[in-house]
Amino acid sequence: MADIMRVAAIQMHSSDIKADNVEQALALIARAANYGATLVALPEVWTYLGDTAGVAGVADDIPGPLTERLAEAARRHGIYLHCGSIYERVAGEPRAFNTTVVLDPDGDIMARYRKIHLFDVNIGGNVAFTESETIAPGHETVVVDLGGVKLGLAICYDLRFPELFRMLALDGAELIAMPAAFTQFTGKDHWEVLLRARAIENQVFMLAPNEHGRHPGGSVTYGRSMIVDPWGTVLATAPDGPGVVVADCDLNTLARIRREVPSLANRQPDAYRERWVSEAAAVN
Repeated sequence: MADIMRVAAIQMHSSDIKADNVEQALALIARAANYGATLVALPEVWTYLGDTAGVAGVADDIPGPLTERLAEAARRHGIYLHCGSIYERVAGEPRAFNTTVVLDPDGDIMARYRKIHLFDVNIGGNVAFTESETIAPGHETVVVDLGGVKLGLAICYDLRFPELFRMLALDGAELIAMPAAFTQFTGKDHWEVLLRARAIENQVFMLAPNEHGRHPGGSVTYGRSMIVDPWGTVLATAPDGPGVVVADCDLNTLARIRREVPSLANRQPDAYRERWVSEAAAVN
């Protein structure tokens, strides 16, 4: 892998018609590849954004027909394809998982991550959603090596839990992909702030493809898909509507920032380990 990796964030306006969403995604993947991206990332649950009652009916086996279509796109374009997140069907689990799959340029599955933090909120009547009714939580953090670049995996609401991103950084992540369907209500105030904070405090690039627009069932997503560097500088932001944004991630810049501001190296885990151990014991 060269010192500079061109990445692309795909912004979609998904509906509750899965076939249409798949065609939209494949067209945008092709556009991103034409821009020279070697890593292309889709947003969260892009195959279906509609009433939650329909989730079970659109869930996919992994591997399965959908991931094979995406694998064919990865092979055709010769790219690493971060498949955003899709609803995953698992035998014996009545709920689906909200799952990320990463494919290599041969179309092989390199990694799978299941969303850990589920969006169960009620914000003054403006936003009320209980993701855990239809989605089961994952329990494992994932970092995957893309030919010399370490990619960490997170999904949407995970963004509000900085300890996950610190774990990914300590596991070697240099770039973190975070597909989302971030709501407009919270996104207008928090989306950019949190992305830049996670980039700065963990000294990583953030690749954040988001959904945009009003979807069947009434949800409204914020868009502004974004690529952020380890200094917190926004390298690219998507305008409204479906599209692609591209930026070059310079790993020499990352190394320089970590060298000049060695905050990861200057951590003092002994000072706060007891708190985390006791908290974990209480949860378990």
